Amino acid sequence: MIKTIGIVGAGFAGLCSAKVLKAFGYEVTVFEKEADVGGVWSRARRYPGLSTQNPRDTYALSDFPMPRDYPEWPSGEQVQAYLQNYTEAFDIAGDILLDTEVRTAVYDGDAAQWRISAERQQAAGATETITRSFDFLLVCNGIFSTPFVPAFPGADAFEAAGGRIAHTSEFNDIEDARDKHLLVVGYGKSSCDVAEAAVGIAKSVRLAARHLTWKMPRFIGRINFKYIMLTRLGEGLFKYIRVKGFDRFLHGPGLPLRNAMLGGVEKKIARQLDIEGVGLHPRKPFESIARSTVSNVSGDFFPHVKSGQIVVDKGTEITQLRAGEADLSNDETVPADIIVCGTGWKQDVAWLETAVMEKVTDAEGNFRLYQSVLPVDVPRLAFNGYNSSFFSQLSAEVCALWLTEYLEGGITLPSSEEMNRYCDERLAWMEARTDGTHSKGTNIIPFSVHQMDELLDDIDLNLSPLKRFTQWFVPVIGSDYRALTRRLLDRHGIRQDTSGDAP
Repeated sequence: MIKTIGIVGAGFAGLCSAKVLKAFGYEVTVFEKEADVGGVWSRARRYPGLSTQNPRDTYALSDFPMPRDYPEWPSGEQVQAYLQNYTEAFDIAGDILLDTEVRTAVYDGDAAQWRISAERQQAAGATETITRSFDFLLVCNGIFSTPFVPAFPGADAFEAAGGRIAHTSEFNDIEDARDKHLLVVGYGKSSCDVAEAAVGIAKSVRLAARHLTWKMPRFIGRINFKYIMLTRLGEGLFKYIRVKGFDRFLHGPGLPLRNAMLGGVEKKIARQLDIEGVGLHPRKPFESIARSTVSNVSGDFFPHVKSGQIVVDKGTEITQLRAGEADLSNDETVPADIIVCGTGWKQDVAWLETAVMEKVTDAEGNFRLYQSVLPVDVPRLAFNGYNSSFFSQLSAEVCALWLTEYLEGGITLPSSEEMNRYCDERLAWMEARTDGTHSKGTNIIPFSVHQMDELLDDIDLNLSPLKRFTQWFVPVIGSDYRALTRRLLDRHGIRQDTSGDAP
């Protein structure tokens, strides 16, 4: 019988999983390597200019609204404070081991338990090794857990001469760029956020962008983008792996209407951002945003490019570093004191044994997870948060509910062969639709609601038809899903207060 659950990671996925599982009577212990909760929102990982991509109400957990005095797009610091308040409101703060990094997790088949060894930071730099055993292991360290920084030729000489190379998550103070030449690598949100934040502080700001992508303004004209993209209709404009319901119309007889809607959004954004005028048109249709993570516009990034305060080197990458400068593939040599890389993340779980990872992933490192939660034929192991989405907080809650119902015996899994076929089909679809940029099989964007529907249908816990109909025209918000935990508790005859007071 499963009673104790070890959870690795205290971001959205780890915290809401702990809250839901604890409500059902499981004993949970959360391991978090940083000094505070929050995952990507932790103080140690916040880069200058970090804020949510989603507006406040679409990024709140279902039963814990963000404070009313938060801005429409909360800062990284505010999100971290929100999550800290969440741990206190739902009495899970005492179940979290901060400053504690998991080193190994080994499954003991005879005892049917996972044995975790972790290193905990103590005062004055000392460390303590702690060992715990659990009936079940839940991996919530996230797909943004290990920064990836390219191995640039000449990096050693560059750093020996006083230069600095850092991932965006490691660049935490914009004052480090004061009066220095800053070269940012990448064109995603984090890269553009850092470049925009450095204007007026750094001596010069350049951005080496190997590929251009479409950027989403927070307001398209005067309309908050959530009314266009964060609805079921907005999501339905992109073709999912399984087309059903009204999606069949949009991608069948209604295809001309669907094309006109996307085309109208594309033209409006292109004019509003003047991407032709600043030379940053991606030269691909707007619907290509479905192939990668969607990136909001960073503050005054485009006006700064137009004024020359930010220089974007398109289609380029660093070919050589030397003391105080970088050679680019466009044959330019540019000054560089600090190089900040928004170059993505490694999706790995280094503390799991090789034999386990060979079952969890394929030869290319793609995660093979049934319903984005369960690896096939690996006992007492699950993942949450390995499904990057617009509504990462809601999808994490829904995954936690699905997992809880599985642990409670309410889900009959398909055969191993069928689950492997599911994984094969999904990975092949991701590969085709993203040109291989699917974050090792974890990129669900922009199909967040579709996937939540599948999980909730699996456990007969979906929203009412009326609520789902309403979501076609108004943004999907956290409180839409508020009653689900209570409904699942009622199903299992558990009486517990699941409400939390807003901070």
